[in-house]
Amino acid sequence: MSYNIALNFEDGVTRFVSCNEGETVLDAAYRSQINLPMDCSDGVCGTCKGACRQGEFDMGDEYIDEALSDEEAERGMVLTCQMVPSSDCVVEVPVASTMCKTGNAEVSGTVAEVNLISPTSIELKITADEDIAFLPGQYVNIQVPGSEETRAYSFSSPPGCRDLSFLIRNVPGGLMSSWLVGEARTGDKVTLTGPMGSFYLRPVERSILMLAGGTGLAPMLAKLEYLKANGCDQPTHLVYGVSNDDDLVCLDILDRFAAELDNFSYVTVVSGEDSDHPRKGYVTQHMDEAPVNDGDVDVYLCGPPPMVDSVLGFFREKGIEPNSFHYEKFTPSAPSAREKVA
Repeated sequence: MSYNIALNFEDGVTRFVSCNEGETVLDAAYRSQINLPMDCSDGVCGTCKGACRQGEFDMGDEYIDEALSDEEAERGMVLTCQMVPSSDCVVEVPVASTMCKTGNAEVSGTVAEVNLISPTSIELKITADEDIAFLPGQYVNIQVPGSEETRAYSFSSPPGCRDLSFLIRNVPGGLMSSWLVGEARTGDKVTLTGPMGSFYLRPVERSILMLAGGTGLAPMLAKLEYLKANGCDQPTHLVYGVSNDDDLVCLDILDRFAAELDNFSYVTVVSGEDSDHPRKGYVTQHMDEAPVNDGDVDVYLCGPPPMVDSVLGFFREKGIEPNSFHYEKFTPSAPSAREKVA
């Protein structure tokens, strides 16, 4: 038996390694030619210290307190030279990937479909040439064919298959948008590097509130696909906000989730003054059904910078501090994954 271990590095790069039963994370990484920090490998120096954010493991009792204190262990800190997983795990490594003689993985793929699903949104489907592991909510950089430029897009598809999908803003004159709308054909080859980002779904232990703006819906779809496949007994609510009626996409998918995923609900909001949508304004004005629970909630927020700033201000004004708050800001031309946890 083996387990998939996601190593999340300080620079946003994620690499997956296979860890055999009874094997330490440090040894599994070395076997995959990833040189995690270490000096002693005996639980003495503390150089290999990281944090396990998901999964089950055994640390044994061979390490000393100076390397890892009881308080640190209670906070999820680990020594990778002593950590023996008993499930898939997510481990944060507090150094850049380049310091460990690794970096982004590169995978080739083939364009399967390009669908203009609204005047402002494009659905891109790619079949990867090989397996690409990622956590629900992460993104990859896709090279624009015919150029050296890349653009970052979140997966809207779930982990575990080679059929990948992305939800992309159709930016007039944009490099990727212009290629997708004017030149892309089924069978075209593309190169993806990643995965990257810390905007991934954490273990579900309480209510979830998702707030998406525009194509910030993409990582939420990946999270919902994962929840559907793995089950979820906690209330999950999505508030999906856009500027204009044409920006609302994938409602059929959200309806399917509402019918098939227990405890999931969603509402849509349109801010444009000319809209006839029943809920107008901004997401912060339509939080009545949100399972905030006086802060006993995990919040995932993805949208343009003004929306993110507005939501952060909303919680401050209400005096509510969520159990965890994960957010990702993006701009239409170059999405970037920058998560801060409050």
